[in-house]
Amino acid sequence: MYQPIRIVIADDHEIFRDGFKLMMKKQSEIEIIAEAENGRELLELTNTHLPDVVVTDIKMPIMDGIEAAKQIKAKHPEIEIVALSMFDEENLVIDMLEAGARGYLLKNTHKEEVVQAVTAVFKKETYFCKQTSTKLAQMIAKSRFTPHKPVKKPGFNDRELEIIRLVCQEFSNKEIANKLNMSIRTVEGYREKILEKIEAKNVAGLVVYAIKNNIYNV
Repeated sequence: MYQPIRIVIADDHEIFRDGFKLMMKKQSEIEIIAEAENGRELLELTNTHLPDVVVTDIKMPIMDGIEAAKQIKAKHPEIEIVALSMFDEENLVIDMLEAGARGYLLKNTHKEEVVQAVTAVFKKETYFCKQTSTKLAQMIAKSRFTPHKPVKKPGFNDRELEIIRLVCQEFSNKEIANKLNMSIRTVEGYREKILEKIEAKNVAGLVVYAIKNNIYNV
């Protein structure tokens, strides 16, 4: 029988936790089993409930999400972590990933993306917010963070490599199509195939992969 992914949510603002619970209420894939208002409480609840995934804010009183992530991964390496951040917390996102989180979301994300992120990290995949800036993706790629799931290096043909580099330079599908004398639909097809090959969920994952594997140099 299908079992939902059990999560603990941590944020120091009750109104955010209430909104998150309401947003997830009808999602059969996810079950919120506990909520914490700071990192110390998150550790206690994690030890008690042993969730599949922790979704936690980075900035919290008493103990922040970075320290909590380090301690959770040290004691329960099988528990995966998704970090919640604000737009201006890029350096903290890096710290959180290096502490053991496998992905991150902006706090204003939609429920569909929350489900995607939780499902991805539960499967031991990485997940970066769809709104990740190219600058942040480059920072992640140059950080000590490494995706934990070993991925066999796929082979790319010259056209795919060309498209990867243009995506990393922030060219749109239309701009790539014009530059390479292709239809937009053909470019979209290439992009989907590339993401599938490297098991990335979005452009941010592609940029991180390309830089870490020396396909694109910043």
